[in-house]
Amino acid sequence: MAKNDPYAALRFKEFNIFLLLRFALVLAWSMQFVVIEWQVYALTEDPLSLGIIGLCEFLPAFLLAPFAGHIVDKKEKRNLFTLCIALFSLISFGLFWLTSEYIEANWETGSILFGIYALVFFGGVLRAFFGPTIFSLIALLVPKRAYPNAATWSSSTWKGANVFGALCAGFLIAWIGVHYTLGIIFILVMFALLLVFRIGKKPILYKGNNESVKESLKAGLSFVFNDKVILGALTLDMIAVLFGGAVAIFAVFAKDILDAGPKGFGLLNAALSSGSIITMLATTYLPITKNTGKKLLVSVFGFGVFMIIFGASKLLWLSVVALFFSGVFDGVSMVIRQTILQLKTPDEMRGRVGAVNSMFVGSSNELGALESGIAAKLFGAPLAVVLGGTVTLIIAAVIGVKNKPLRELDLRKDIEEHELEEIL
Repeated sequence: MAKNDPYAALRFKEFNIFLLLRFALVLAWSMQFVVIEWQVYALTEDPLSLGIIGLCEFLPAFLLAPFAGHIVDKKEKRNLFTLCIALFSLISFGLFWLTSEYIEANWETGSILFGIYALVFFGGVLRAFFGPTIFSLIALLVPKRAYPNAATWSSSTWKGANVFGALCAGFLIAWIGVHYTLGIIFILVMFALLLVFRIGKKPILYKGNNESVKESLKAGLSFVFNDKVILGALTLDMIAVLFGGAVAIFAVFAKDILDAGPKGFGLLNAALSSGSIITMLATTYLPITKNTGKKLLVSVFGFGVFMIIFGASKLLWLSVVALFFSGVFDGVSMVIRQTILQLKTPDEMRGRVGAVNSMFVGSSNELGALESGIAAKLFGAPLAVVLGGTVTLIIAAVIGVKNKPLRELDLRKDIEEHELEEIL
């Protein structure tokens, strides 16, 4: 493998299969999120109901994450991933059924909403396992020297699927309706379920055979909270998602502020993630391992600035541009965070560290949805986004000043150490 090879991770067959099935899964999940948000707001016309969706997914994902990490470290990763996908297919089919003509004709609106919230809650349970399982599996598909490149491709695939998923969902809602869009989502999940069997079973690297659950959980949490670099990176991303994000209330902007309809709704969702396509091309050829900490801080700060512009905008084109550049900065932040975690996490602790990452970042998506819904209800959607972006700028500045190890982080030494280990 050539030094600074932009396709290093893609030279491994199973990693390519993983990227394809991850694209299908994230495409399905992002489409499902957009469709649910649109359907619930259409039923209620209440921005708080969008926040409730976030709460339903946040609670199980956050509370179960530490235990999920412990289980992931002890179990074979391919089979666990397969089980997660199979259960996700049940959620997708359930939502497809709940939006059928029969259900809409025979069920009251409150009952349909309860069913949607229940399936979202079940999805939160799965989210607790998906994050650490995927994080652990990536490290078993490529050698350590390819971790940074694998993190870049994996993160970019995630963001790219979000682009396509959000864009497709908005247009499909307009063209074929909510019900049949959810049917397409179910087909995508089944495709991913078939693909996962083309990845072989992997060795279990967990070494704490006599370790109690309590000791295992404590070890994972202690590792993260005692490492200022990892803790700082996770905190930055959590704050950006929790306060700076506005995905949950895009339906409010599309319908009530920009008067853009479902197609505009899809454009808003796609614009936030579409900047990641440029991020993918840039970071594969221009690695982010030099001055990594400073680049992370700048990316989070830039994300906050453009979210403020979005919140203040009354024009669709300006909103789309602002979200596009927010996506660029968010993509850089995501790639850097994943690279830091992959390089600095011991193999036997990947499940638990991945679980903590899910608690910090993954679950903050849902908690951020609740925060956005409540803030939009209290202050109006535009002011809620502007205030959230301002909080993001303040926190990024404070962490940049206070966290010297993160500010001065340069990952080139870590990569050289891994290369030396493999040679020896």
